[in-house]
Amino acid sequence: MAAIRLIGLDPGLQKTGWGVIEADGNRLRFVARGVVATDGQAPMASRLLELYRGLTEIFRSHEGHVAAVEETVVNRNPDTSLRLGHARGVILLAAAHAGMEVHEYAAKAIKRAVVGTGAAEKRQVAMMVRTLLPSAGAVTGDAADALAVAICHAHHRATALRLDAALRMAPVPS
Repeated sequence: MAAIRLIGLDPGLQKTGWGVIEADGNRLRFVARGVVATDGQAPMASRLLELYRGLTEIFRSHEGHVAAVEETVVNRNPDTSLRLGHARGVILLAAAHAGMEVHEYAAKAIKRAVVGTGAAEKRQVAMMVRTLLPSAGAVTGDAADALAVAICHAHHRATALRLDAALRMAPVPS
């Protein structure tokens, strides 16, 4: 398996967390993390442009091969869900425009891949991210969630590659 650079993204209009890792099979290496924040007082179109520009810079500077994005959780407040949907749309567009392969994962799948249970709490996810990527430092919040998305994709990718290799080696029935 060849190493691949993954960029995990935790969508938000106020703050979008991002985390970059390199995955080589089951080996993970931390590269970078951060948050793209937008001005909460600016008009929606300006905030979406600010998010797009921030992501474009991250994608350019970190040269990711794959973007992994957390799927939207529908909130009780329809306005919040709509704003989050706008942010996710910009994230998906920016990643596709950068030429990256894009994968999306439900929050429960991310928690299950990183912690072992889909019902994990945020602090448990952050603790496991620090355990799996010790050089990431005291990562919390949106950046921890973004790194968890990248780790989730790395695990799914490694499993898919192993399964594909096993299937290629299996005898063909006559």
